[in-house]
Amino acid sequence: MLVTNEFYTDGYDAVVVGAGHAGCEAALALARTGIPTLLLSLNLDSIAFMACNPSVGGTAKGQLVREIDALGGEMGQNADATALQMRMLNVGKGAAVQSLRAQADKHAYHARMKATLENTENLTLAQGEAAEILVQNGRVCGVKTTFGEIVRAKAVVLATGVYLNGSVIAGEFRQSSGPNGFAPATKLTENLLSLGFTVRRFKTGTPARVDGRTIDYSQCEIQEGERDLYPFSYLSDGVPQKQLPCYLTYTNERTHAIIRANLHRSPLFSGMIKGTGPRYCPSIEDKVVRFADKERHQIFLEPECEGSHEVYAQGTTSSLPHDVQRAMYRTIPGLEHVKIMRYAYAIEYDCIDTLDVYPTLEFKKIGGLYTAGQINGTSGYEEAAAQGLIAGLNASLWLRGKAPLILRRDQAYIGVLIDDLVTKGTNEPYRMMTSRAEHRIHLRQDNADLRLTELGHDAGLVSEERYARFLQRKAAIARIAEQWKERVSPKRCTDFLTAHGCPAPAGGLSYADMLRRGIDAEAIMQEFGILQGERRDDIETAAIDIRYEGYLKRGLEQIEKAKKLEDKKLPEDIDYEAIGGLRLEARQKLSKIRPENLGQAGRISGVSPADVAVLMVYLSSKKKI
Repeated sequence: MLVTNEFYTDGYDAVVVGAGHAGCEAALALARTGIPTLLLSLNLDSIAFMACNPSVGGTAKGQLVREIDALGGEMGQNADATALQMRMLNVGKGAAVQSLRAQADKHAYHARMKATLENTENLTLAQGEAAEILVQNGRVCGVKTTFGEIVRAKAVVLATGVYLNGSVIAGEFRQSSGPNGFAPATKLTENLLSLGFTVRRFKTGTPARVDGRTIDYSQCEIQEGERDLYPFSYLSDGVPQKQLPCYLTYTNERTHAIIRANLHRSPLFSGMIKGTGPRYCPSIEDKVVRFADKERHQIFLEPECEGSHEVYAQGTTSSLPHDVQRAMYRTIPGLEHVKIMRYAYAIEYDCIDTLDVYPTLEFKKIGGLYTAGQINGTSGYEEAAAQGLIAGLNASLWLRGKAPLILRRDQAYIGVLIDDLVTKGTNEPYRMMTSRAEHRIHLRQDNADLRLTELGHDAGLVSEERYARFLQRKAAIARIAEQWKERVSPKRCTDFLTAHGCPAPAGGLSYADMLRRGIDAEAIMQEFGILQGERRDDIETAAIDIRYEGYLKRGLEQIEKAKKLEDKKLPEDIDYEAIGGLRLEARQKLSKIRPENLGQAGRISGVSPADVAVLMVYLSSKKKI
């Protein structure tokens, strides 16, 4: 009898490789829509592990989390349930850039997400390393593990994070490793290259974790959380009332002098690190060099979890040797006697070129193979989770014989994120920012459900409980908007407005008119006794829509213009080399990326408005034939 190390497993329609934030959302999207799914993780103890800052949300990222939640994802609920502190960022700025941020308990976050996965119907968890993606007749047909197990499947989502050939670096030290000492994935990259993927090398990093008992907090600025906020998830009833403080301190010239004196020992500057690092999250040594005029840099001291003394020193990401790190930290006010529990390090890893990926996140060369998260060149838990949800949901929709879900740039930050990746690509770890979203006044965090929950429900991912809450909220906002339109007598208007420093009106005004004059909604409600018993988030959404009515109207006009280009589909078999008038660079880029419509074509780097005009003429001529 012939004995081999191969054995077969059936019973799954989909396999998700990797159980980080992308893998968790992908697996849940598949399983919750009825697809028998296997979630394969290198280590089940690393599920939803927060290898860097244990936080969720932040500028633009808070919008992503609320969009994930509105579509039926899990990240928002998990963040709400495990938050140690919550704050609203950019409250002094417009509503379009305000974002919720939560400091999470990293161990509780992992434990709750693992329990959610384990208790989800149609979902099985398994520990193992994917060694090979199996393909037959141009379509994926399964995954082979390093143990020789062959899992047959019709769809595969790759969400490998920073584990692909991961290499941890600090000073002269380098070790093959995933984050936080977890084992790397060493077998899959060669297989991806053979399948036609373009593989690049990126780099990220993390700061030290220090012993909170050795911090002198009296030298730091305390940052308390906020309790009068709405949570990330529309299914959560509120934010935690018991919250832990964070603290703020700063580097100084002594810190910078130690760093400058040891740059020759930094692998970032010595050439040991070859991977491209994130532009918007530089290491402390990079900041000292790039911003030499800065006298100090912020350091946020944030708890990692309740019941532990580990504190995350945000702002000090580094790959300097351990002896230099210790000397550097001890120059910072409050950290003069600090003990380091886990030293900072950089990590290099393999990722792919997303110009080879469709907007559905399916690989162009192999049907049924999807990619999501840091394998796509992004950085951040929120970006990963958003891609995981879309990749998993599109794999499910394909398996169920339904049309894919492709979010436009005017529909969601998720649409901006994915469109940027598949049309522009990225030469460095991509991070979502509000400045990337041209329609950000429409893509606020407060209205994510109004934009996306219907789509999630149509796709089968939004639960009936969530959908019922959405319908209640939608009705409440409409009811509140009508009440804002009610008018007040001239006398009461004059008294109220002049008391708030506004000119006396010529006649009576509506409550909405008062909002447009910049008067706070809370002040109007208290003065006139309106909207009693309505939810704060519903009131806020209705008020923002009134205040920004003019901007929103102009924005809708721009969106309609853009949609005209999005509606002009480009044939799948179009031969760009044969179209006269296209510039050489445009032909090359269009042939490689193969955009689905004129709008997408116009966003490709190297395709000019003149090239788009040529394509429009081409499409018009084809219709006449």
